Amino acid sequence: MEKLKIGELASASGVTKRTIDYYTNLGLLTVERSASNYRYYDCAMIERIHWIEAQKKRGKCLEEIHSLLAPATMIHEEIDVQDIRLQMRKLEKDVAMLMEQLDDNEKQKLKKKVSPESVALMQSLLLILNN
Repeated sequence: MEKLKIGELASASGVTKRTIDYYTNLGLLTVERSASNYRYYDCAMIERIHWIEAQKKRGKCLEEIHSLLAPATMIHEEIDVQDIRLQMRKLEKDVAMLMEQLDDNEKQKLKKKVSPESVALMQSLLLILNN
């Protein structure tokens, strides 16, 4: 997983390095330190910053935002949305390749084996990931 220096994170997320420092000190962002004391941020922090900024625009103070980031109310940064999107795209390509190799009769049999619940779940996942 790619790591970003503070300047790269600031540029990618549209906030200042000072803002990132402030959010990090408040515990809103997680950071790793290298042996040479460089700060490295996970790419998921870009989306975290966008989320924080959106919450601020909705009138929430940073203390409220911090409480919303508690494990019970938000998915941890360990789950990288970009990774999920890439995996979904790969699966989509794999399914398309498989479907091309099947004749019409085999396609119909396969479609009957996929439950409506599974299709609904996949559609919901794609909607969430595309937002």
